[in-house]
Amino acid sequence: MAKFGKWIGGGLGWAFGGPIGALIGYAVGSMLDSAGRVEYDTYTQQARPRQTTAGDFGVSLLVLSAAVMKADGKVLKSELAYVKQFFERQFGKRSSAEHMLLFKEILKQDVDVAKVCMQIRNNIDISSRLQLLHYLFGIAKADGHVDMAEVDLIEKIAGYLNIGRGEFVSIKAMFFKNSNTAYKILDLDPKATDAELKKAYRKMAVKYHPDKLGHLGDDFKKASKEKFLKVKEAYETIKKERGIN
Repeated sequence: MAKFGKWIGGGLGWAFGGPIGALIGYAVGSMLDSAGRVEYDTYTQQARPRQTTAGDFGVSLLVLSAAVMKADGKVLKSELAYVKQFFERQFGKRSSAEHMLLFKEILKQDVDVAKVCMQIRNNIDISSRLQLLHYLFGIAKADGHVDMAEVDLIEKIAGYLNIGRGEFVSIKAMFFKNSNTAYKILDLDPKATDAELKKAYRKMAVKYHPDKLGHLGDDFKKASKEKFLKVKEAYETIKKERGIN
């Protein structure tokens, strides 16, 4: 097998400690046992305040995806396909194949969600954490149906990641449609004034703007546009309902 582990990146020292490090270590150990000779680069530098990287986001996504996919007691092919397609878009087919090998081993393990989220929260910026939450809802709905066990776990993950209730409801509303969906996406009361509507839209547009993930590269900016467009769509829907030009 080709040299494995470079996708993680030299700056990911924080991921090799704590519960995430234990998960990755066990997964790679299983791969070594089953695949024969595999060269694996490890990094031992200490965690330090720094900007989130694509590797940070990728490893966090793998671990949380495994937890959400197993929340309803079954792992579906549609969910695996969603993860694979995401990584192919972000990292290319070759790197995606490595991610998926690692992911299949992580799926075999029990994930201590609270401890994993604490490690992620301490090392990943809020914009990236919001994108993680959006992605997890995408996995949950990959088969066209969202199991409540998955929703409940994602809500717990949001709390552990220090994502506010309003932010959670906003992202959830992007996947669950009802009469107040547009207001929920904007984290706004239906009785809000037009001025409050405009203020809420500006706030959300800034929070979910793709440039917030510019430090992760253009591919991640593209992935984040879905949230931004949902915010814009919600604003336009309410404006139309209220007859605002």
